[in-house]
Amino acid sequence: MGWACIESAALGRTEHASTSADYPDSVVRRTSFTAGGGHGWRISALETPRESPPAWKIVVITGAPSWAEYWAETMAALPQDRQMVVVDRPGYGASEPAHPVSDIHVQAQALRPLLDGPRGQKVLLVGQSYGAAIASLMAEANPDRVASLVLLSGFFGEPGPTARWLIDMGSRTQKVIPRDLRHAVLEASGQRPQLTAAKRALSRLTAPIHMIHGDKDDFAPIEVAERLASETLTRRPIRFVRTPGANHFLNDGPADQLLAALEACIPVRRPWTFRWPQLPKLRLPRGLGLFPGPVAQA
Repeated sequence: MGWACIESAALGRTEHASTSADYPDSVVRRTSFTAGGGHGWRISALETPRESPPAWKIVVITGAPSWAEYWAETMAALPQDRQMVVVDRPGYGASEPAHPVSDIHVQAQALRPLLDGPRGQKVLLVGQSYGAAIASLMAEANPDRVASLVLLSGFFGEPGPTARWLIDMGSRTQKVIPRDLRHAVLEASGQRPQLTAAKRALSRLTAPIHMIHGDKDDFAPIEVAERLASETLTRRPIRFVRTPGANHFLNDGPADQLLAALEACIPVRRPWTFRWPQLPKLRLPRGLGLFPGPVAQA
């Protein structure tokens, strides 16, 4: 990631991987929208175009650094009955502004338009790494749009050994590292005081909550995510999925496996059928004379 960021900065590119060269616009294309919350920034994202809106849209709030390009392979493998949008969060990639936006509430406000869609379409909201806390706030503020929430490799203020080293090195070299890495360091090092609001949001959600985490994650330790799942009082139990052998970057693995994991987070709608109620059989005593027994033959 670091080398990709340095190379892009040197060449003046906003994309950190060549998605435009790898996939035609009919499969994965770049799009943009105006940030919500009155901020007015131009926010860039990747989307999977569809001729007609499918029943479910998967919205991915990426981590730090926030680069949608690294989801392109997964997006290209998405079936036609699903739609996906992956965002470059404010302050990253091709998105405005140029300065860091380290307040997760402001990020949630700015990304609100991602949840818009036609009547009847449901949203599976995915918060990846640092984006998990932002997605939690978005889900709480928009219960009518978010039908299911996924916290994918969620980062919750306690870095693992690799992330700790990167944050420490980045803090020492902020004046020379590229913008996106600098913003990532500022976000990760300043997230912890903001997590109270994110945890409170999770406790208020009525939508299903899923946590998917690799047990070899050395950026965001799985133990931290498991503790959050067990300690947070929610309206319904959090479904925790431990992925054996997986690291922090689940979207770098086989696309079909990640898509299958996300598909399992979409509630299955069972067909409704009407059944006539069965009335209990009444047994009246014979002494009432209503149901006389057989007449004896002479």
